[in-house]
Amino acid sequence: MSTGAIIVIVVVAALILIALLALMPRMRERSRIKKQERELQIRREQAAVKHREEADTRAQSAEQAEQRARMAEQEARRERAEAELHRERATATERGMADDELMTTRDGENAQRVDERQPVDDGQPVNSTREEPVVEQRDSEGGLLGRFRRRRSADRETANRS
Repeated sequence: MSTGAIIVIVVVAALILIALLALMPRMRERSRIKKQERELQIRREQAAVKHREEADTRAQSAEQAEQRARMAEQEARRERAEAELHRERATATERGMADDELMTTRDGENAQRVDERQPVDDGQPVNSTREEPVVEQRDSEGGLLGRFRRRRSADRETANRS
């Protein structure tokens, strides 16, 4: 080999080394930046998952709160309806329209009242077919509506017997 060829090989090798030394920091920097970007992407994904889970949890919580609010609203409506019913009873009592309720006798928890529209036999009220006594029972909260409910079931029994 000639001296010129050796010098060219050494110079080329030196240039390659210098280029590598010059490019190494840039390559390291690019590698570090890519690593940071990967870590940042992973953190973003984790944060997004965490936020979605929190959103789902809060959505469920909100749904439960809405359901409790609907139930409370229905309870308030029921309370208002009961208050209105009591007002109507008070008005009816003041006008003398509820005297039959005042005249009932108490038997334990249930009030018993003889249905005045039925004929009486030996002091016991009986139905029109005279099969069995007709005694209407109301629980302490049955009121007028309870009386109607029981009468409907008694009518059904009478219809079934016919």
